[in-house]
Amino acid sequence: MRAAIPRRVAVLGSGSWGTTFAKVLAEGGADVTLWARRPEVAREITESKRNTDYLPGINLPRTLVASSSVETALAGAEQVYLSVPSQTLRENLAAVRALIPHGAPVVSLMKGVEKSTGLRMSEVIEQELDIDRSLIAVASGPNLALEIAKRQPTAAVVSSHSLETATLVAATATNPYFRSFVNTDVIGTEFGGVLKNLIAVAIGIVDGVGYGENTKASIITRGLAEMTAFAVSFGAKAETLAGLAGLGDLIATCESPLSRNNTAGRLLGQGYAFGDVVRQMNQTAEGLASVAPILELARSRGVDMPIVAQVAEVLAGTLDPRNIAPHLTETSEPQGE
Repeated sequence: MRAAIPRRVAVLGSGSWGTTFAKVLAEGGADVTLWARRPEVAREITESKRNTDYLPGINLPRTLVASSSVETALAGAEQVYLSVPSQTLRENLAAVRALIPHGAPVVSLMKGVEKSTGLRMSEVIEQELDIDRSLIAVASGPNLALEIAKRQPTAAVVSSHSLETATLVAATATNPYFRSFVNTDVIGTEFGGVLKNLIAVAIGIVDGVGYGENTKASIITRGLAEMTAFAVSFGAKAETLAGLAGLGDLIATCESPLSRNNTAGRLLGQGYAFGDVVRQMNQTAEGLASVAPILELARSRGVDMPIVAQVAEVLAGTLDPRNIAPHLTETSEPQGE
């Protein structure tokens, strides 16, 4: 399997997750070029093997280089990994469409839905690049960037409509501390990565308010039920939400102070206004942008998501953060679990 791994890989996006995943790929044996929008970031990665803006204190592999030229980054790439903010994916793809080598699998590392359309990232990729969905894969799981950059062991799942593509990508994204599993449930894998962000914002809110572990455990458990009902209504498999892309990612994102969505929620719980939270965050918290489109999609399928709906009210400033925890159901009448 190792001999079949493509040696030339491009990663577009030099934030914490893009840089970390490029490190994972390089330490799995691939020759990786990372595209950084800012020339000074590309220069630091290539010359100093550091990305101090996003991964302070982390040494990057010598086989990892960066370029501010997307043409250079994509030249000869046998696989292309995308790690840009979900709301800018479409415009980024339009700019690079002609540069992506024919037949190269395109892998989404993003966990969001497009606000204007409600489309998952793989659907945006399929639309904008006009490639067969068998060449598209998504990677998800309990993947806090800084922990992985420190080589702390973790696992991920790679999903594609083509098991062959998923297996190829997973083999590339595997090294001694990072293990990739595979499935063909793209819908469940992507929605798991999106929805856990929303529950993590809720956990951050109640953390910021000062509630304890019982409250958080209740929200995580009922949040997983919301996630599963939503994803299954769109054709996902329930077991996917009980796996790495669902429960695994949910636990990591809800419980860690490294989580951007948890941090954003905690600031909201401490009384900061939505605009102030966005200004304080150095990086994108995808959950904040995904709340409205996810609720719209839920309404289209008749799925109740009371926790996510309460998060939306906190974001809008119409609900006191202290009142989010009691609203785990739509009614006060006893319900089956």
